[in-house]
Amino acid sequence: MTTQTSEKIAFLFPGQGSQAVGMGKDLYLNSIAAREVFDEIDDTLGRKLSDMMFEGPDDELRQTENTQPAILATSVAAWRAMEEATGILQVPNATAGHSLGEYSALAVAGVLSISDAVKLVLERGRLMQGACEERPGGMAALIGLDEVTAEEICRESGAQMSTINTEQQIILAGDHHSLAMAIDIASARGAKKAIPLQVGGAFHSGLMSPAQNGLNAMIDSLNFHDPLVPLVGNVTAKSLGTAEEVKEELRLQLTSCVQWNNTVKFMVNDGITNFYEIGHGKILSGMVKRIDRSASVTNIGDFAGVLAYASNS
Repeated sequence: MTTQTSEKIAFLFPGQGSQAVGMGKDLYLNSIAAREVFDEIDDTLGRKLSDMMFEGPDDELRQTENTQPAILATSVAAWRAMEEATGILQVPNATAGHSLGEYSALAVAGVLSISDAVKLVLERGRLMQGACEERPGGMAALIGLDEVTAEEICRESGAQMSTINTEQQIILAGDHHSLAMAIDIASARGAKKAIPLQVGGAFHSGLMSPAQNGLNAMIDSLNFHDPLVPLVGNVTAKSLGTAEEVKEELRLQLTSCVQWNNTVKFMVNDGITNFYEIGHGKILSGMVKRIDRSASVTNIGDFAGVLAYASNS
């Protein structure tokens, strides 16, 4: 059975940084559908990622080859548990994911099978790690400066815009010299905060270009389908309607700025009023509220959240 509510809703999926030991464990214990997702991902990987997710150690979970499939697993498992608890397939009016979260959205929108989504995430992570080693860099967060000012800082420093989370929260990426210069300039321009981030490289920037050919080849090797629900892309901040449009989005996303602020605004302007962040943590929930204070935002990352969702469906 499939249903769609009168209110327009969107499913959102978090990216890297939302992980924590123990995430997804109560979904595994309480939902058969969720357990099947974790088991399928374990089978695809040929190892028990779920054990590491549920019990740790934390330093292993934070390794890219573990973090990225773990975040995808938790999000997709929570979504499947929602379906199981309500007895229906609720079709959202839109779906989107933040950076890595876009790959969770692909699975939910029917673009890729869960197994293929995990394979693609693993290869993407491996290739990005290689690019980090070949072209070292980092990222920095600017708080309290607008996009125009951030662009000026990039022109002066050589850094690049990596992610525009909200109008006042912008992430830059670049080599270490460019970032240090950008932080100094931002501080002088009155940024509330201008701080380096603890990340392994300059993600969503030109420094990731050594990974491009490998990612393109992996994308071309998989079976993509047209999205079953509108999928709003990170790079275009517009709805992607075909498999080819999704493929191009993923190719561009590797080295292009994540337009999260515009992605949320696109959905709001399309009449979306209720946002559900599906996965561990509440990072996206906070961003959405800062972008549009009138939006209703709910996080569903554990079984209690699933039950609450089911009781209101």
